[in-house]
Amino acid sequence: MLWATAGVAAFVLLVALEIASRRYGGVPGPMANLATDLVFAPKPGPLYAGMALMTVVLSWRQRFLAAGVAVGIDVVLALARWAVDAKVNNGYFLGSGALWVMLGAAVVAVTRRTGEERVLLLKGVGLGMLLVVGRKTGDTWLLVTAKTRPAVLDPYLAVADHALGNPSWLAGRILEATRPVGDYVLQLVYAQLAVAAVVVALYQLRHVAAERRFPRHHLVRTFLTIGLLGPAVYMVFPVVGPVFAYGPGASGTGGAEWALLNLWPHTPPPISTPHTMPYDALTPRNCMPSLHTAWAVVIFIHSRKGPRLLRYAGTFWLVATLGATLGFGYHYGVDLVAGVVFALTIEAALRSQVRGWDRPGIRLVAYGTAVFAALLLCYRYLPMQMAAHPWLFGPLLMLAMGSVIYGYAGTTRLWEPQVPPARQPEPQPDPA
Repeated sequence: MLWATAGVAAFVLLVALEIASRRYGGVPGPMANLATDLVFAPKPGPLYAGMALMTVVLSWRQRFLAAGVAVGIDVVLALARWAVDAKVNNGYFLGSGALWVMLGAAVVAVTRRTGEERVLLLKGVGLGMLLVVGRKTGDTWLLVTAKTRPAVLDPYLAVADHALGNPSWLAGRILEATRPVGDYVLQLVYAQLAVAAVVVALYQLRHVAAERRFPRHHLVRTFLTIGLLGPAVYMVFPVVGPVFAYGPGASGTGGAEWALLNLWPHTPPPISTPHTMPYDALTPRNCMPSLHTAWAVVIFIHSRKGPRLLRYAGTFWLVATLGATLGFGYHYGVDLVAGVVFALTIEAALRSQVRGWDRPGIRLVAYGTAVFAALLLCYRYLPMQMAAHPWLFGPLLMLAMGSVIYGYAGTTRLWEPQVPPARQPEPQPDPA
């Protein structure tokens, strides 16, 4: 019943987003794009990552078979596209095969499997498709934010960011000084965040095929929940980011004519009474909170119980993502603070839901929610005070974020199973 309800809710959401995409942007929505991906090659990363998640329920022989079939289908479709018109593939040659394999696995589950085997395979397909559909719906959400929120609140965050010392401006100058190496590395990390999430998720789900069941909580649950709830905050607090509001736009083009001032990253914005500002109908309002920061935080958390290499990778991805979000001018420092609180609150809520709500879990989720709401209210209504008293509000922002981190660490430590020390045998008296 739970899975059926979730399926119906997901279908209704997809229909609503399809209608919204066509109404506001005049472009196909997630359902139409997904159907198109069956023939015209999409970006292969999300689809093959989704198929990789699906294969956690398969044996190794079945995994190799699925990968071979996916690549074979892609080769056939690539040849067909080339024969018709080489331009229709948009530079991509792989991707459709993975989608066909996932849909085929769903058909096999319904027609050739029964009982627990059917449920397990359908859960695997659902997990992989959630990643694929989540990306499609995210693109539509971003379009909706651009079309429905013509005014943005960047001046409020730019003023409030003075309490933190304008870290985006500082990181932008550092990144500019380390080009092209620093720029290339951070761009790679920023663009491949989903790949890092899939690697950690595959480690967590490595025993699913043998145990015939999924763990009660894993990274994918939190990752998708953040992607579902974050855009709702975008609608309440629309922000485009310093490189757009105070700079030339991404890659030095597109946005300069809409910028309030062309200051980023060399000149910090002036402290003046903030106001809403109009912006174009194309740039997503996706800064508050920073979901890249939130996703990197949960990748870091879920990598803690992995081997040393995975722990090092999770730490590197978190640090590099924070540097990229600021250095490329995509976020203000206050966005990152809100993103950390947002991630930890959602992670705590999902873990509490799995293990059963108790007093520490309820207290942590309520506290994280209150801190997140307080941050948004301060950014909106107290930016001038924050800029005028940076030595007060800067430490307060760090203290608020740190208190949620401390609360999460302490609460989850209480949830960990306590292993009693091994009992030592009592010494026997010497018979002599």
